[in-house]
Amino acid sequence: MTEVRRGFGPVSWCLAAAALFGATTPLAKPLVDEMGPLLLSGLLYWGAALAVFPAALADWRRHRRHRLHYRSGRANRGRLLGAAFFGGVVGPVFLLWGLSLAPAGSVSLWLTLETVATAVLARLFFRETLGAMGWLATLLVVIASAALAAPELGGAKAALLVGIACVAWGLDNNLTALIDGYSTSEITWFKGICAGALTIPIGWLAGGQVSPATLTFALLVGAVGYGASLVLYIAASQQLGAIRSQLYFSTAPLFGLAVAWGGFGESIGLQHLIAIVLMTTALWLLHRESHSHDHQHEALIHTHWHRHDDGHHQHEHDQAASSGIWHQHPHEHAALTHGHAHRPDLHHRHLHESQRRVRSRATP
Repeated sequence: MTEVRRGFGPVSWCLAAAALFGATTPLAKPLVDEMGPLLLSGLLYWGAALAVFPAALADWRRHRRHRLHYRSGRANRGRLLGAAFFGGVVGPVFLLWGLSLAPAGSVSLWLTLETVATAVLARLFFRETLGAMGWLATLLVVIASAALAAPELGGAKAALLVGIACVAWGLDNNLTALIDGYSTSEITWFKGICAGALTIPIGWLAGGQVSPATLTFALLVGAVGYGASLVLYIAASQQLGAIRSQLYFSTAPLFGLAVAWGGFGESIGLQHLIAIVLMTTALWLLHRESHSHDHQHEALIHTHWHRHDDGHHQHEHDQAASSGIWHQHPHEHAALTHGHAHRPDLHHRHLHESQRRVRSRATP
């Protein structure tokens, strides 16, 4: 069995993404009354797109020649379009539709379904596995998220609409975790442009107003809270898989709570303390989870953040690089068979024995 160093890099990226995104809510709260949620959401996404545009343009120029040789080019374009459509268009529209029919507390509670939707879709359709401790961590995160919400009664139609939004974001999470033909900056730029192009015109027509000062502030908050957060989240999801990255990212409300408490004097209640304990326990369970067996890798060419001490990346560079430094560029993998502890990252979406048995029974 090949020993592979797992490291904490991707987990740290995901928690940093959650912290940046969570801090966005209290910072952007003063803008909601003037702009409205749709216009503000679109400007935050465009702030993200503007922030990563120089890096995305540089990556596009650098990778253009390599991308012509990607065997999975069409698949990657489909995943990127699907992630932008479901995550930037379908999700926000159905969420705001549901929000118009139910109290905000109910909607906050129903949004915990995104974690469940991500896990179920990943297990059924995207070759992602989760052990018993992982499913227990998922349950704890859902309970903690429910504790953070203020439960109120809402209508069945509104709940259905929010549920559809959660399924859309679950698809977005799973598709994004599989994109390996574009850099994290390119993915963030495209998703930001698509989301803003839909919500900004609708928000403007719905009566949203903006001044030069609030426009600048919204773009700046979006650059950090959405732009940097998305880049970190995408990089982490490619390493951890959709389920685990979503579980780590579910801590975002806790970081928002910390900013609201420390910067705006908002109080912390018993339900918040319960949520902190539950989420901390869930993250501990995720870290304890281990999955190891012999498996095969097919030859492929793709791009993602990686380093050269993980047993998979043995290619050479024009310039010498330390094996432990994370970096991103198009690279080629030869076929390989080995065994080690691994997560369902871009290299480990293989079928397992239980999945093969299910497929064999389904095949006539």
